Amino acid sequence: MIKILKNSTEIAEFVQNISLRGGENCGAEKVALDIINDVKLRGDEAVNELTKRFDCENLEYYEVPKNAVDKAFYEADEDFVNALKRCKVNIETYHEKQVRAGYEIRQENDVILKQRVIPLDKVGIYIPGGTAPLFSSVLMCAVPAKIAGVGEIIMATPPRSDGSPNPDTLVAAKLCGVDRVFLCGGAQAIAAMAYGTLQIPKVSKIVGPGNAYVAAAKKLLFGEIDIDMIAGPSEILIIADDSANPRYIAADMLSQAEHDKLASAVLITTSEEIANLTIAELDKQLKALSRGEMAAESLKNYGAIIIQDELEKAIEIANLIAPEHLEILTENPFEVEEKIRNAGSVFVGEYSPEPLGDYFAGTNHVLPTNGTARFFSPLSVDDFVKKSSSIFYTNEALKSAASDIILVAEREGLTAHANSIRVRMG
Repeated sequence: MIKILKNSTEIAEFVQNISLRGGENCGAEKVALDIINDVKLRGDEAVNELTKRFDCENLEYYEVPKNAVDKAFYEADEDFVNALKRCKVNIETYHEKQVRAGYEIRQENDVILKQRVIPLDKVGIYIPGGTAPLFSSVLMCAVPAKIAGVGEIIMATPPRSDGSPNPDTLVAAKLCGVDRVFLCGGAQAIAAMAYGTLQIPKVSKIVGPGNAYVAAAKKLLFGEIDIDMIAGPSEILIIADDSANPRYIAADMLSQAEHDKLASAVLITTSEEIANLTIAELDKQLKALSRGEMAAESLKNYGAIIIQDELEKAIEIANLIAPEHLEILTENPFEVEEKIRNAGSVFVGEYSPEPLGDYFAGTNHVLPTNGTARFFSPLSVDDFVKKSSSIFYTNEALKSAASDIILVAEREGLTAHANSIRVRMG
């Protein structure tokens, strides 16, 4: 069911294999490009036709009315709403620490240099639907946007098969202050928010998870708008020694394997006994899962148990894979954490399982995948602001710098640059 790997050649081949799970699969970019061009040309008409083709025949709303959002919120189960509120408080507490204020430098001759931090005016968030609608992503996207001071939040989410919105997604949207909600999904929703249509506003940035077609559309439209990252299938990597609980390991591997058949769950352990006990637990726990068939396929194709004789080698492989989620189940987990350089989010100790970060702890669950944790970061308040620089020089200050500027400009052959300074020196 799941591969056991020990030698370096096998491990290298596996790492290469899991890196090829992303946007190139199933011709996603070609399909997304055709959809983008159609939406650019025909706007709302194209979006509605594509919604009928891919999601439902009869759409209840294109833009969900505010009274429908309110109705979903006030009719929702009280325990569910209160749980979301507690999650929101933790997410706010964590993300409020990320707020930047800019700075000002005053130099001699009254020179003033500034960096200004400016919230984006309009942001689009994409919330997946399907068999596992990720309404928790509304909190993860909208809360940091609100903290950053974004002017307007536009949400796109696919309708259910009967054409109605998912009520739990609407509850989260109401709770987080999302301004407008549109029922459309896939690459067509990304294109509509990127270009703007008669009904869907053009946004400055699009954030949020999605399938291969959503990821491909975001990649293709980067430059027309900004994006958070190009997300691939979900993944978890667990580092464990002989002190780890195989029951916990198996449960946490399956928590990601159930996402879809392209998800990846990897255990790297220094204990062959833990490896064997984890395999037995995977077999046992799979039988009780509603999405067990999906999880089993994921484990077969993109799962692995890697056995190493030293913890340092396990850490080295983990940094090479650069996983979305990394759990540390070792005797001294904080020592291991200090050596992790490449991971989207790190979960330290046996009582910090990955779903804690998905919903409740407060850290963001919109994370870099597919090895991009080498250079991408989790979604944060920084994603919803831009920075602008400002310069003020007096006449005397410019005179003191003029000869250096003129020398450098003329050395580059840009004589008009030099002249812009020189004309002020008369």
